[in-house]
Amino acid sequence: MPETYMVTLAENLNVINRKIGAAFKSMDPGPVREMVEAIAETEPDWIDINLGPARKTGAELMPWVVNLVQEVTDIPVILDTINVDAIVAGLKVCKKPPLLNSIMVRPERYEILLPLVKEYDCDYVALMWGPTGMARDANERAELATELFMYAAGLGISVTKAWVDPLTTPVNIQQDQLMHNLEFFQMLPDIVGTIEEGAVCKSTNGLSNISNGNPDHLRPILNQVYMCMLARRGMYSSIVDAFDKEIMDIAKGKCPWFVDLVYGVMDGKEYDYNDMKKEEVDVVKTAKVILGHSLFSASWLEI
Repeated sequence: MPETYMVTLAENLNVINRKIGAAFKSMDPGPVREMVEAIAETEPDWIDINLGPARKTGAELMPWVVNLVQEVTDIPVILDTINVDAIVAGLKVCKKPPLLNSIMVRPERYEILLPLVKEYDCDYVALMWGPTGMARDANERAELATELFMYAAGLGISVTKAWVDPLTTPVNIQQDQLMHNLEFFQMLPDIVGTIEEGAVCKSTNGLSNISNGNPDHLRPILNQVYMCMLARRGMYSSIVDAFDKEIMDIAKGKCPWFVDLVYGVMDGKEYDYNDMKKEEVDVVKTAKVILGHSLFSASWLEI
């Protein structure tokens, strides 16, 4: 296993956090700086600055937050908002090339945002969300990716600038979509090679989406196991809770036993629970639930 198993994008500097949301609204630097310091201690590869819609104050708020982050750490930032003016303002003050999160496969979005990617020579998240919403299967994701890559290529933007996000869905609502994502990532190298011979693009996902709607005590292991599955299919990075020590350790290659168990389930290996520790059994059971080998319920770890 490589020393760094998966690149981590810290999700914690987010407007939905009550304390951070209030600090954004009042432009109070104290809570923001405190959060960034705590995130930096976990050593993620990127820090996501999620302002949400930020319709009224985004153009003022984004550069303010970017500068605060840059005062605390040299970890590069992700500009995460639907407000184009806020993105432009943030791009102007970034000391390192940021990651632009995200560009949906809708002409009204990519025709505006991709020229900014070109102008500022930054990377971008290619979100597999088209005119009718989320892609229904792996083939539709492939079609959306091709459309976006082709338009970007027309602007002179290499496919290597894209971080493809297939969209992760809750396991208790749309379990089949999780399998479509794994299939899509097996197709992605061929898609990229068709657009730009020899090129390799990156990829990412909002990992915590898989566990949305589940009891709090079950969310971490769902996130952790699915991250391993995505890595097996070539996923480059995940947007994660930087304060989840277990997931950060897995991402940094510190838990090979965990990864080996997930890969074993994916390969069809059978395990005797009687010969395993409780934490090992939990990993195997969770992997089977995500893959649809076991019936999903909120009590799958007890069955």
